[in-house]
This record gives sequence, C-alpha cells and structure tokens, in this order.
Amino acid sequence: MKKKQARQVKGANNVFLDLGFPPHEAAVMLLRCELAEALRQWMDREAITQVEAAKRLGVVQPRISEIARNKVDKLSLDYLVGLCAKAGVSVAVKLAA
Repeated sequence: MKKKQARQVKGANNVFLDLGFPPHEAAVMLLRCELAEALRQWMDREAITQVEAAKRLGVVQPRISEIARNKVDKLSLDYLVGLCAKAGVSVAVKLAA
C-alpha cells in the first residue's frame, strides 16, 4: 500500500490568516498576542507572580491570568497597550502601505 505524502503549504506571517480569519480580524488578533507576549516576558524578567503583576498594573489577577494563558480575545488592543505602558514596555506601531 502506497503512503500519501503530506502536502506542505507555505503559510502567511499571521497564523490567524492561516486559520481562516478575515484579514482585519487576523491583524488585530496577532497584535493582541504580541502585546500579551511582551507582558509575559516582562513578568518573567521581573520574576513576579500574577498577583504581583496585577498589583503593579492596577488590575485584578484574573486579567493577568487571561494574559498568561493567551486568552487575548477577551482583551482590547487599547487595554493591552495601556498595560504595557504601565509596565514600562515600549509599544510601537509600524505601518506599511
């Protein structure tokens, strides 16, 4: 019996596009994930718990848990940018035409 060879397809630079999200939603989801990752890295660098991060950022611990578990669909870009600012994490937007 002949085995079928798996077909490889080059993906986009955005996993959400690959999953079938519309381009505008995929762009927002990717940005949310990148901001959440920056906050997780900040927590690691500071060697702080979710409780301590929540205190420093002025939010409740369950919000930090959502970030830690990458549940970014529940968080707005504005909210995540604000948390990054409070944490001293620099955020920059690069636009391409």
